[in-house]
Amino acid sequence: MKHSLKTILGNIPYSADLYDSLRKGRPNTRYNLSQLEKHLPLAIEQARQYIEKAKPGKKLLLFATLHYWVEQAAIIGLTLRALGHDVTIAYLPYHDWRKDINKFDSRRQDLYTRRVLSPLKGLVHYASLLDVEPAPILPADLRPGISLISIYDAQYTDQIEDVDTNSALYKLRFKRNDFAARAALTLMQELKPDTVLIPNGTITELGAVYRAARYLDLHTVTYEFNDSREQVWIAQNDEVMRQNTDSLWKARGGHKLLKDERVLVEELESARMGGKSFGKSARKWQDVETKGGETLRKELKLDKKRPIVLLTTNVLGDSLTLGRNIFAPSMAAWIKKTVQFFADQPQAQLVIRIHPGERLMKGTSMSSVVKGALAEIPENIHLIEPLEKVNTYDLMEIANLGLVYTTTTGLEMAMNGIPVIVCGQTHYRKRGFTFDPQTWAEYFSLIQSSLQSKTVLSKTQIETAWEYAYRFFFEYPLPFPWRLMHFWKDMEVSPLSDVLSKDGQKEFGKSFEYLAGKRIDWKA
Repeated sequence: MKHSLKTILGNIPYSADLYDSLRKGRPNTRYNLSQLEKHLPLAIEQARQYIEKAKPGKKLLLFATLHYWVEQAAIIGLTLRALGHDVTIAYLPYHDWRKDINKFDSRRQDLYTRRVLSPLKGLVHYASLLDVEPAPILPADLRPGISLISIYDAQYTDQIEDVDTNSALYKLRFKRNDFAARAALTLMQELKPDTVLIPNGTITELGAVYRAARYLDLHTVTYEFNDSREQVWIAQNDEVMRQNTDSLWKARGGHKLLKDERVLVEELESARMGGKSFGKSARKWQDVETKGGETLRKELKLDKKRPIVLLTTNVLGDSLTLGRNIFAPSMAAWIKKTVQFFADQPQAQLVIRIHPGERLMKGTSMSSVVKGALAEIPENIHLIEPLEKVNTYDLMEIANLGLVYTTTTGLEMAMNGIPVIVCGQTHYRKRGFTFDPQTWAEYFSLIQSSLQSKTVLSKTQIETAWEYAYRFFFEYPLPFPWRLMHFWKDMEVSPLSDVLSKDGQKEFGKSFEYLAGKRIDWKA
């Protein structure tokens, strides 16, 4: 009854506004800006002295949706304003990308957002896309991209690869992405920003607005966070989740690592192997200690006569896997065909390591794909389930060949001298230390030739893999004070006054310049 009443009231003009005027405060939904409301006045006070002295900069449009991105956008936007830029924050006041929202709650969340952002008046502009008259139709050249984003959304949400475009989820996502793109087109054509700044830029309305900005040929910056404090990934005129390291590798690659650089990579690999955190990250890559490859070989009943091929999977629906297909239509199709191929190759042992992260997912498991590929799994194929207490690095120790889609495990196998065939579009593909097929025929031919000739990586290839690892893990992430997760804790460690100070700008200033659109100088 409550839902029905809100639906009715949402269609009555100003009903939500009247209700909100009587009951000011946060709507009874998961849309929560309370931390921003608490911290924004002090942040403005700290920024004001810098705003008064700053030289005029660029005209920036910063877009966010979902309350946590809106909170962070307000602080990032204020910081960029303190550095002299003319900033407009555009937002969509949604609390969930998976469920529709009635007009009553949507309006109340919008009014609530305005109240929380109101201290920014006169400093930072802000606009709800709900108030923008959207372009009447989606341009024909833009429609396929918005459809693709909506497919990504369904894949990401349900952790699937095959999406039914008649499903309720896809239709919801296309409806919302379509509106976001059309409203953004109107706003961007009116505002004519020098740079459009968008988190993620691959999924949900974030991806839709990114596509709209690129359609208008506007300079666009996307950013995302890894699991480490004080780091950000930044991409310019590209989706940051693509992790495109072409420019970095062109500027920095091809140099022997210095001693201290090599030590850093060794320490990182030791931590990943031993299930320990590293640096400013709390993440542990393994949840079981290493026991040694030979011990594991005996436990898994793997013989020494036949070569071992290690296939490691990704978690389905991870945004680092979306749209990464090359010759296989999906990761599941790649795994299925690979299993069927090895069923006829008894001279080799295939070990399939299902990603441990699957224990937290609800979608299709790659384990079921393996089991469904054959009526009966032959003795030369070994499946390691996500819950099994197996350290992946023990498997690497005994592997003769690696097969990967986009997982970083492929890079680490190459660092350990293991030939790796990369079948998805990942950042380390075609860097000189992997084998990179473009077709099914080339893929299977590479497997057979590698096994027959007992392919090994050259010393140069191994060293290149080590150098690339250093560039990717230690140079590709840029210094940044606040992540999305634990944002307010990071604000306590690095308040705005510290970030804007001389020392803070020495540490983080370049990254804010890159966010504002200055070309990233990887040589520096």
